Amino acid sequence: MAIPAQGMRPLTTRDIVGFFAMVVGMFMAILDIQIVSSSLSEIQAGLAASADEISWVQTSYLIAEVVMIPLSGILSRIMSTRVLFTVAAAGFTLTSVACAFAGSIETMIVWRALQGFIGGAMIPTVFATSFTIFPPEKRAGVSVMMGLVATMAPTIGPTLGGYLTQHMSWHWLFLANVIPGIVVTSLVWLLVDVDRPNPALRKGFDFIGLLLMAVFLGCLEYVVEEGPRNDWFDDEAILALAVVAAVGGIGFFWRVLSYRNPIVELRAFADRNFAIGSLYSFILGIGLYGSVYLQPLFLARVRGLNSLQIGTIMFVTGAFQFLSAPIAGALSKRMDLRAMLALGLILFGSGVWMNSHFTAETGFWELFLPQAVRGMSLMLCFIPINSVALGTLPPDKLKNASGLYNLMRNLGGAIGLAAINTVMTDRNALHLNRLGDNVNLARPEVQQMVDTLSQRFDGLVADPTAAAMARLVGLVQREALILTFNDAMLMMSAVFFGALLFMPLVRRPGGPVKSDH
Repeated sequence: MAIPAQGMRPLTTRDIVGFFAMVVGMFMAILDIQIVSSSLSEIQAGLAASADEISWVQTSYLIAEVVMIPLSGILSRIMSTRVLFTVAAAGFTLTSVACAFAGSIETMIVWRALQGFIGGAMIPTVFATSFTIFPPEKRAGVSVMMGLVATMAPTIGPTLGGYLTQHMSWHWLFLANVIPGIVVTSLVWLLVDVDRPNPALRKGFDFIGLLLMAVFLGCLEYVVEEGPRNDWFDDEAILALAVVAAVGGIGFFWRVLSYRNPIVELRAFADRNFAIGSLYSFILGIGLYGSVYLQPLFLARVRGLNSLQIGTIMFVTGAFQFLSAPIAGALSKRMDLRAMLALGLILFGSGVWMNSHFTAETGFWELFLPQAVRGMSLMLCFIPINSVALGTLPPDKLKNASGLYNLMRNLGGAIGLAAINTVMTDRNALHLNRLGDNVNLARPEVQQMVDTLSQRFDGLVADPTAAAMARLVGLVQREALILTFNDAMLMMSAVFFGALLFMPLVRRPGGPVKSDH
């Protein structure tokens, strides 16, 4: 039942509390993507899993979540926002308990996939609800809160995960969801009332489209996640699933564009602002997940820091995100959102560029300013991207479009990480060859260094010269790795500066989005 065009239903305290509970649920779902990343070795030991198997604790969650995010639009129309979110929050809580008590890696992977699939419904539902119940003058503040949640959850995930694992056990990565999950489930069921279910949509539900979408997105996510680790198409499984993803993708696009009641309405991309906003969401996903992946990897592999030390350094980004939130909220009310987005892209690109000067001594203070700039920029990017993508859409397209919008951010993260890992592999081999060509005993400087190292090892090892050569090889490998990290950061920086080229295509967002209550 639609509200008349001239107004929206009044916002109540009940709406605000219920919406806040939904935001907490979204935080839990996004957090769980990254919370296990710093504790995979402990989970591996606890489940007696192999190195290849343990990566699926993260991959299975991502694949399942990517399938659910675009599906959530039609499910929320069939079931209503209240019912869908309550089922998602309750299911996420129960599967979290199941993950904590998993006795084998196979069981863990199954429960993680279910956790990601069920929890994935919470993310886009929050975005759609924010534009449905809040009037335009209040959306800037709401966007600040959602931006903090969507960007800070992946940032603090490794820190929180490392702390829980180190001080308690890896089981608490999942058990920590139980109490918040029960509270969120209860509050959403009791307080949220933003729309009505439409069971008539179940008639003609596109199960073929659902199957094609699951095959397409699931196989695509697997290929981009596992491809860099397995030499891409040299691996038979990667090649086979890439073919399946291509065939599934062709079938999926044909189905959604020809079926009368498609599982996902791709025509939302006909709105220019939504298409450009989704592109920027994709780019933000590259930066958000890429930076959270690269910097801890550098600190672990080059500096040899533990998860708690890495978390302490990474906390700077989260702190500056939090501090910048009120500034970004105030700017969004006074500044053209297109100019604000351009400023955010420039600052994020600059912060990543400053991170492209790693050395073997890089530590907390060397990383402080780049992280501060990056943390400040995230909110300047997120708020205008959110408004550009969703702020001009009519209410009947909002739920479906929110799923597509959030899907683009996750795909940006997945494809960005695949590109980063590919660059890391290729550039590391290049730098090793170049440094190896220059570090040879024919050069007097190299021979002098070997002699100096041999003298240091003399009397400590049986073969001082062999020890000196091993040390020299280790230094070459370390420096090649540092140069590789710098190249990956430069590539990510170039993506953000290149994104400025699309700014002239963005229309100024505006206009109210009314409730379909």
